[in-house]
Amino acid sequence: MESKHHCHPGDIGCRARSLRDLLDTAVQWLVSHNRAGQCEAAPFSENSDRVEQFREFATTGHGLWLAVKGMDTMPGEAPMDIVGALALGDRSPYVSPVSEPELYVRLLVTDNQIGRRLLDHARDLACKAGVSLLRVDCYAGGDGKLVRYYEFQGSQKFEGLNRKHEWPYQVLAQRLDEMDKEER
Repeated sequence: MESKHHCHPGDIGCRARSLRDLLDTAVQWLVSHNRAGQCEAAPFSENSDRVEQFREFATTGHGLWLAVKGMDTMPGEAPMDIVGALALGDRSPYVSPVSEPELYVRLLVTDNQIGRRLLDHARDLACKAGVSLLRVDCYAGGDGKLVRYYEFQGSQKFEGLNRKHEWPYQVLAQRLDEMDKEER
């Protein structure tokens, strides 16, 4: 049997429990690594606003994409584990608009180091749509590892934000029209 990862549109209805489990695991990991400033310490599944936001991601914008690890088995059988989720759409309301079309990463949550593959998928979707700008915002506090992660993935700092009474954000951008095909 061969292990594979696939990206495909997410159907939150049939996979809601797996998605909640992925997000709850991510919250546990952040808390256990002293990164609770990036999220609430309570499990994702206990926050009805976050659950509703995830439903919105799945039904608006460019939708929700899932990284699924499946084992090839008999025809018609495909046991799968969700190892990542990517939500694409319009920019967050607190982020300044730009004067060109863009694709905005609203959420990236991963397990098993699958983040690069999901971001590659976002770049591919943007290029197919004729969009040259991919942006994302993330937590900019703590030791800055999350900002450095996105920089390592090819993004550059675009705009720093610090919303009153909330954690600091960093908006990062990647110009896709300046990349070689091999880089995408």
